Amino acid sequence: MTPPDRQADYVRLMQNAAIQIIDYTAGMDREGFLADAKTQDAVIMKLLVIGELAAKLIDGHSALIAAHPEIPWHQMKGMRNRMAHGYFELDLDVVWETVRQAIPDLAKHLRALAH
Repeated sequence: MTPPDRQADYVRLMQNAAIQIIDYTAGMDREGFLADAKTQDAVIMKLLVIGELAAKLIDGHSALIAAHPEIPWHQMKGMRNRMAHGYFELDLDVVWETVRQAIPDLAKHLRALAH
């Protein structure tokens, strides 16, 4: 598979992960999220996926990154690294705020990029 094909795959996978996070937390408030370990685990896993794919795009597709500064590529990669290496110190309030504030915009941007 050529690099542009992988690029499209990565964007699509990121979009799917963002949509799944939105679906997992639909109708949920902060307290519900903080009380639901299964949803926390599912959301964290999808955030890790998003961050890992962002890292792959940063490393191999710099033109895409430069062309879409509205997408927080480096922040996604950084969050993934903090989550993966500091899992036991993870601040679930930060995860919740990311779900509520950043993921809907990310899904919108990725949807536009995928089409």
